[in-house]
Amino acid sequence: MKKFTGYQHGVNLGGWLSQSDYTKQHLENFIREEDIERIASWGLDHVRLPFDYDVVLGEDGFVKTDAFRYLDRCAEWCERHGLNLILDLHKTPGFSFDKGEQENGFFEEERYQDIFVAMWCEIAKHYAGKADHVAFELLNEITDKKYAVLWNRIAARTIRELRRLAPDNPVLIGGIYNNSIFGLTLLDKPYDDHIVFNFHYYEPLVFTHQKAPWVEHMSPDCEVDYPDLKEVYRRKTAENIGTDQAEAFMDFEGTQIDVSYMEREMRAAVEVAEKLDVPVYCGEYGVIDRVPDDKLLRWYADVSATFNKFGIGRAAWTYREKDFGITDPCREKIIEQIIKYL
Repeated sequence: MKKFTGYQHGVNLGGWLSQSDYTKQHLENFIREEDIERIASWGLDHVRLPFDYDVVLGEDGFVKTDAFRYLDRCAEWCERHGLNLILDLHKTPGFSFDKGEQENGFFEEERYQDIFVAMWCEIAKHYAGKADHVAFELLNEITDKKYAVLWNRIAARTIRELRRLAPDNPVLIGGIYNNSIFGLTLLDKPYDDHIVFNFHYYEPLVFTHQKAPWVEHMSPDCEVDYPDLKEVYRRKTAENIGTDQAEAFMDFEGTQIDVSYMEREMRAAVEVAEKLDVPVYCGEYGVIDRVPDDKLLRWYADVSATFNKFGIGRAAWTYREKDFGITDPCREKIIEQIIKYL
């Protein structure tokens, strides 16, 4: 399988230029150069930078005069400290992966798609000279299966246009069901040699998101161990997430959900990569801050071993806050151990 060279060990900078209040105080201080220097000192090779369209576009849908202020700042810091950078568009006009937001219409309305393509062309033109250090991730976590065909069509159009300006920058594409591994199987054949397929890994979800208030049906009292018996996971998933997800465990032949379960899941991603001769990359993985340290470390050890076994590059979610921060005070006692698994 092809490797995504230069993007094997990384961390997300979630909550800085995305899913935030966009106040000057926040934008200027949430991530500073010393944070990038710290990340580099961990021996990582890249960061993934989620950003929302609000950072780049004005209310008129056109690129702001200072659109690249913070993206450039991060790119300069990363280059100075020897890190590569993935620019991940987390939200676009007409689409958000977050439930309850009023962003809709992207997959149906051409005007939203025109804005999307134009925005990426401006970004591509701006970073075309940094193909060795800057990659583009078109859009975070497409949700519904009904968008699969439309997403392939929009992605193809976007790549055709931005390639006129930036022929060599890596372009990452994820699939439906929030960048699920299954979503990779519905992506079209890569358009050129600089395409990377991207998935996210938070499995088993009932473990990594236990007690998460934004997960529908999740009990605030839900506690899940790792590893544990398949039947325990099936039952707790049915109670806290849904029966469809619960029944998916029955396709696994083992009796315990552990590293063998992770290997079986990621082998499916590798099969797509080998069939289409394209690198696969995990843009997000992590464990919510409600999980005790010992359980988190067991999960991190297994997921890291699985990534390493298959040569899959990855970026942990996330550096700070957003309920998953690996540098947050709640992880202070184990941060050095977590770093070993990144």
